[in-house]
Amino acid sequence: MIYHDISRWSDFDRYLFGEGTHYRLYEKFGAHPMEREGQKGVYFAVWAPHAKYVSVVGDFNDYDATTHPLEKSEGGIWEGFTPDAKIGQTYKYHIITPYDTVQLKADPFAFYAEKAPKSASRIWSLEGYRWSDEKWLENRAHTSLHQSPCNIYEVHLGSWKRRDGHPLPYPEAAKELAKYLTQMGYTHIELLPITEYPFKGSWGYQVHGYFAPTARYGTPQEFMEFVDIMHAHGIGVILDWVPSHFVTDGHGLIAFDGTALYEYEDPRKGYHPEWKSAVFDYGKPQVRSFLISSAHFWLDRYHIDGIRVDAVASMLYLDYGRKEGEWVPNIYGGNENLEAISFLKQLNESCYGHFEGIEMIAEESTAFPKVTRPVYDGGLGFGFKWNMGWMHDTLAYFKTDPLFRKYHHNQITFSMWYAYDENFILPLSHDEVVHMKGSLINKMPGDKNQKFANLRALFGYMMAHPGKKLLFMGGEIAQYKEWDFDDQLQWHLLQDPYHKGIQRMLKDLYHLYQKEPALYRWDEKREGFVWLNEKDWERSVLSFARFAPDQTIVVLCNFADTVYEDYRFPLPSKGSYQEIFNCQHPDYQGWDMQPDRLIQSEPIECCGHEHSALITLPPLSVIYLTKIKE
Repeated sequence: MIYHDISRWSDFDRYLFGEGTHYRLYEKFGAHPMEREGQKGVYFAVWAPHAKYVSVVGDFNDYDATTHPLEKSEGGIWEGFTPDAKIGQTYKYHIITPYDTVQLKADPFAFYAEKAPKSASRIWSLEGYRWSDEKWLENRAHTSLHQSPCNIYEVHLGSWKRRDGHPLPYPEAAKELAKYLTQMGYTHIELLPITEYPFKGSWGYQVHGYFAPTARYGTPQEFMEFVDIMHAHGIGVILDWVPSHFVTDGHGLIAFDGTALYEYEDPRKGYHPEWKSAVFDYGKPQVRSFLISSAHFWLDRYHIDGIRVDAVASMLYLDYGRKEGEWVPNIYGGNENLEAISFLKQLNESCYGHFEGIEMIAEESTAFPKVTRPVYDGGLGFGFKWNMGWMHDTLAYFKTDPLFRKYHHNQITFSMWYAYDENFILPLSHDEVVHMKGSLINKMPGDKNQKFANLRALFGYMMAHPGKKLLFMGGEIAQYKEWDFDDQLQWHLLQDPYHKGIQRMLKDLYHLYQKEPALYRWDEKREGFVWLNEKDWERSVLSFARFAPDQTIVVLCNFADTVYEDYRFPLPSKGSYQEIFNCQHPDYQGWDMQPDRLIQSEPIECCGHEHSALITLPPLSVIYLTKIKE
């Protein structure tokens, strides 16, 4: 039984949807438990404008396509109410296409789904969870992440820790992660996509459910609890979100009503050969509303603190990952996707306009201008951008044998030429420890001692460089093997003092980072950084200072495998300087036998600075000195 004399759609809703400015479509489309004249049931609504016939099939009618037909209304919306359906039951849409073929589709707006490899949607209500993060949200609204410490732990929930070979459920994972993140000194967690996806080997980047947290780890309410637990421990939650492409599995969005409804019709725009996935049609208003509603949904219903938009470069350029003849120029003959650029601006303006204190983050790997500048200033409107150039140059430098690093000195200094062009996050992400690239520790040259010394130096340099920080799980324990999405991290390695030393060093460094404003307050201001000596390429040594109001930190980096005794280095001003961090400290299995230095400046000119000092620089070392206030 189904009733068609009920609708959740006003004329204004339909107008906004057709205009591409309806950002709460999750309140209209999908399956919504409700009452009609005192009778409990479920309202269904789906967009399929070219379909000849649509019915809802599920557990409540034994998937019979004839018993619960939906009625088509203005705007290509099919809807209806049935008292036969209940929360928890599975369902799909039975669609007869314009070509008289039959398709069974999962609900694009489903709040919950069957656990993969099953593919049906599940009727669900998001009501019932009682949030306890009011204070967190209030503080977030009045805190600028741009002037605050931001240290992100990137996590794939299915492989961080496991119990009896299975991933931890959302609540259990949250409790263990929150404790670990707090102890280590992380400020945020970034989750690889948890929007529902069919193939676990895609790590969540091939999505079909843009409004459903994956059922692999629990229910929607349990994911709410995950976020709530994080907030209770002072940890912000960032979600990877994929509006750049979607799966071509038959139950998903592809050819939804028999036509190219969500994707571009021309395969030169609508199919991505590199990922073998479909590309959204950003010029279609209804698709814009769909995607922006998805972003708003996670910020609204799940209290998410930030969205990291995946593969932005693939959206910006029509020829991304395509060969000559495989792409279509824009109306001006260029390779920019003007519709996607317009969409990204609309996305960012709408998210920042509706949710206080959140951040939009771009994974963008090219030199596209003004990614993190406001839309009114000609920018894309993101708050932050991953600094992929820094990541690739830095890893290439550290993979080089120290003997030859002097010939690659520009790789380690070049990032400062563009450090203030955008608001950057420095990532050492999951992409760098898969597909035969090797783990971080195994990228480092030398024997075991040298590998660990190099990795400690990498982390010390990273935390001192302007920009917010991100590290993929496993890096903090120097995991030997590449990341395996189907297995947990190598936690047993912490029994080895070298691995434990890396973790201990990062714990100390992360807490120091949060305590010292010079390491984060002026990340985006040129006056927050000055080179002291970046030209000592012959010895692979560089030095710089970081500033905040009334604070100075001097950073010395020796990336050679050589001790430099009586090394004179410049200081930004006269005074006493106390060592506060040393990656070669014996506490971390380091080699420096003279740690915890107190250094007094001398009025001797060095590298254009009036004051300097002498130091014995241990090999493969990064040392922080803070100026003592007089």
